[in-house]
Amino acid sequence: MGLFEPHGRGRRPLRPDALNVNDGPTDATPSPSPRLPGKGRGEGQPPDAVVVVHTLAHAVGALQAAARFDQPLILASAPNAGIYAGPGWFGALVTAAREAVPRARFSALLDCGDRPGAVLAAIRAQTEAVIFTGGSDVAGRLADIASQHGVRLVIERPAAGFDLGEDFFASEATSARRCANFLAAPDA
Repeated sequence: MGLFEPHGRGRRPLRPDALNVNDGPTDATPSPSPRLPGKGRGEGQPPDAVVVVHTLAHAVGALQAAARFDQPLILASAPNAGIYAGPGWFGALVTAAREAVPRARFSALLDCGDRPGAVLAAIRAQTEAVIFTGGSDVAGRLADIASQHGVRLVIERPAAGFDLGEDFFASEATSARRCANFLAAPDA
């Protein structure tokens, strides 16, 4: 029995707006792009830099560097972090980083791998955007659910411009310095 398969114990959905397996394809299509509405540099411009963060110090340091360069940025979780750390951890990290560096322009992206349950938990937690790399049939259904809750579903992980995981215990200052070097590079 899969996530969206009927369990056979009854015919009525648990709530009136529940997803019906026999509804067929939805109009919602998941986005292959990591750019979030209103967060990018505009049409014809290169995409926002992607920084993979593992700790609050990484996130605050990355946002300090982005604010210094006045450059929008995508804070991405580590691969599968939505599965092992969960949306609560990521939401708290993003909120604390936003409060620490309020002038930074950024979007946040939680990677839930191929686990629909992790995506649904992230949707319930109102995560800004979620990566789902599972099957396209499930992705379409998850995209419909996500759009109903104002959450963006991305179906492929963006290439990491810079991953702070090499120095997991880096301080905010070290993370900021490393991100500033990355953002100052001509190809960032």
